[in-house]
Amino acid sequence: MTQFITELDPTNYAFPPTEQALQDPNGLLAIGGDLSAERLRRAYQSGIFPWFSEDEPLLWWSPDPRCVFEIETFRTPRSLRKSLRRSGFTISVNQAFDQVIQGCAAPRVTESGTWIVPEMALAYNQLHRQGVAHSIEIWHENALVGGLYGVCSGRQFSGESMFFRMTDASKVALVALISIMHGTGAKWIDCQITNPHLTSLGAIEVSRADYIEQLNMEICYNTDNTLWQPRNITHQVFDYVGLS
Repeated sequence: MTQFITELDPTNYAFPPTEQALQDPNGLLAIGGDLSAERLRRAYQSGIFPWFSEDEPLLWWSPDPRCVFEIETFRTPRSLRKSLRRSGFTISVNQAFDQVIQGCAAPRVTESGTWIVPEMALAYNQLHRQGVAHSIEIWHENALVGGLYGVCSGRQFSGESMFFRMTDASKVALVALISIMHGTGAKWIDCQITNPHLTSLGAIEVSRADYIEQLNMEICYNTDNTLWQPRNITHQVFDYVGLS
């Protein structure tokens, strides 16, 4: 059976229903459009995200199943608590967004390229200036050694990428993110696509239909204005994992 994907109209921000996404490759929904802030906002509010390499056109995805962390049941591994206690890390939120994106975009030993192309980095920096995209930073002796960034739609945080330059730094960034979202009433942190690293940390898979249903509720809520205020959150994270 022949399957087709929608080519987006540059003058129209509408996306096709996520149910029209392909099964192979899993979740490919549409092609084209642009990375304007308005289109990105609507994409995340619809359970859709962009993902493409330098030699590819702009591709939009909504995979089934969806990879998530359940916020209320997340437990920090004992080994990570021990690592955090002796790490000397300082943890912050929204203090070095562009540096975090650059860290995530840097070539990795196991990969030949990056999907965070320059226009992608510019687009998310624009979302950050609008208060929609956020970062967690991990510092050691004033050097950025890890972090993550993503997009918040109401109470739904969708993680985009993470990186580390010291052991466990990206894992600590994840715990820091969960410490921020814990207590907001949000159910899941969206990780988009499953991989062994995420599942080793406790990520689970949910159906796209269940994710979209939950997302439609989360986008109706606004988080506290102070939630993403740039600040040092080291003590908050230590309290969350029981190290204070």
